[in-house]
Amino acid sequence: MNDDIGQHIDEMIRQEDSGTRPSGQEAFDDLEPDQIALLLESLPLDAREHAWFQVPVESRADVLVAMRAEPRDSLLRLFDSEALDQLTSSLDAESLIELADSLPDEVVDIALARMDQRQRHYYEQSASYEDTQVGRYVDHELLILPHNSRVRDATRLLRRTVPEHTGHLWLINRTGHLAGAVPVTRLFSAREAQPLSELIDDEIEALNAGLDLKEATDRFELAAVPALPVVTDEGILLGRMTQSLALETLHEHYEAQLMATAGLDEEEDLFAPVMRSSRRRATWLGINLLTAFLASWAIGLFEGTLEQVVALAVLMPVVASMGGIAGSQTLTLIIRGLALGQITTSNVMPLLKKELSVGGLNGVLWAIVIGIVASIWFNSAAIGLVIGLAIVINIAAAALSGVLIPVLLERLKIDPALSGSVILTTVTDVVGFVAFLGLGTLVLL
Repeated sequence: MNDDIGQHIDEMIRQEDSGTRPSGQEAFDDLEPDQIALLLESLPLDAREHAWFQVPVESRADVLVAMRAEPRDSLLRLFDSEALDQLTSSLDAESLIELADSLPDEVVDIALARMDQRQRHYYEQSASYEDTQVGRYVDHELLILPHNSRVRDATRLLRRTVPEHTGHLWLINRTGHLAGAVPVTRLFSAREAQPLSELIDDEIEALNAGLDLKEATDRFELAAVPALPVVTDEGILLGRMTQSLALETLHEHYEAQLMATAGLDEEEDLFAPVMRSSRRRATWLGINLLTAFLASWAIGLFEGTLEQVVALAVLMPVVASMGGIAGSQTLTLIIRGLALGQITTSNVMPLLKKELSVGGLNGVLWAIVIGIVASIWFNSAAIGLVIGLAIVINIAAAALSGVLIPVLLERLKIDPALSGSVILTTVTDVVGFVAFLGLGTLVLL
């Protein structure tokens, strides 16, 4: 699939460069809306604008929903009043929820006015929840029956329609409260007159609509079913969380973590204007500059030592690099554990002891190797001893920091993926330089 998208990207850019753009919509005939969205996001702004008008009209709303916020906004700015009117003519509640933040309020109002009463009700329910809560994104295409229904009622319903991700029928009472979930597979061996209440699966857990989307996804993963019901605090059935939403949430979560390590937003446009991208990245570069100055200050404390023993300046990057790699390994492991809910107050200390043991073992091993190499290189056993001890100290400090930094950031409600690596790099650089140059001062001078 990636190769196909890549071929489409190359073809469209060649057409843009040569000025031979197709006049029809054949370029997207074999692509799904999410593939078209990815393709549009991969094009420079001018080519994206021209390609947008080749997207089939009936697919445009779905394509916009599938796009990231920034590239979607770049396309919506092209819409005149007629195009916006056409877009809102066929939106359902779920699509409008996705697009509402990108559309003018008056356009949202027009779209709502065109919906039937049920869709407006769905939209109002979803809009009452934050964009981090599962209740905002529930799927309303689910099979519902009164709690006193029988098997024949269920089979009759299944003959009429079977939405995607259907594994259960949902039973409600007269007030709309969830009364149970009936697996579709249990219907095949049941009698037609048998009450559905006798076939309820007691292991199905309802998700509260106010639950954090990532936490809901974690629970969904453990449930191993095509969909889970989503209910209000009072137990009223709102809709369901499907496999599609769970997969999309996981994808966005891990993409956000990856982008956060560089101080970027997962919604950022690949071809965002230069000034906007520059402003965003300047902040992160400034933060890194401060940490670099801190490391430089630590080096400056030993200026006299460096002037007399030039070998130390040559070997300094080795100490910093070994500490940085060791710390990054531990940091990545701990961030993953925090994301999966594996790390608690009870197991932090055993984990810290384990990582210190690993760091100590690796530190001694590589200290011996690097110490021997440095001794032969500079014909000085003292230099080999200094860098060996500094390696042990820095790798141990890296292991300690790799565990404590993300845990403390998590307690402070700060995303460890966003700032953990910057803090860790600063710690390993400063500790490594101070340990190496300090030992050099003591032993060599």
